[in-house]
Amino acid sequence: VQLVESGGGLVQPGGSLRLSCAASGFPFAIFVMNWYRQTPGKERHAVAAIQPVGGHEWYADSVQGRFTISRDDGEKMVYLEMNNLQPSDTAVYYCNVQFPPGGRDYWGQGTQVTVSP
Repeated sequence: VQLVESGGGLVQPGGSLRLSCAASGFPFAIFVMNWYRQTPGKERHAVAAIQPVGGHEWYADSVQGRFTISRDDGEKMVYLEMNNLQPSDTAVYYCNVQFPPGGRDYWGQGTQVTVSP
């Protein structure tokens, strides 16, 4: 299993970024895909998830209405569109899959998002 994130960077408050995660090594189309974020000294927290087959989405309250998760099963990609970014969104963002379900968590290397004037 390999997950590779990209798309992070520095953005001003109110700005937007689109994160991407390229997945390989498992049957992508049938697995829930997740985005987490982590700030220094704190635990990693889930911010969004997307189901396979129908693509039902879940969001943490802190990002609801500003972030959108999506997936492209043909390209084995998962995305996180982030709008109206705030300094509190500053974190390292990680792509995640639990494979097999209830089994091991796999993580990408993370991509830094910094929101600052």
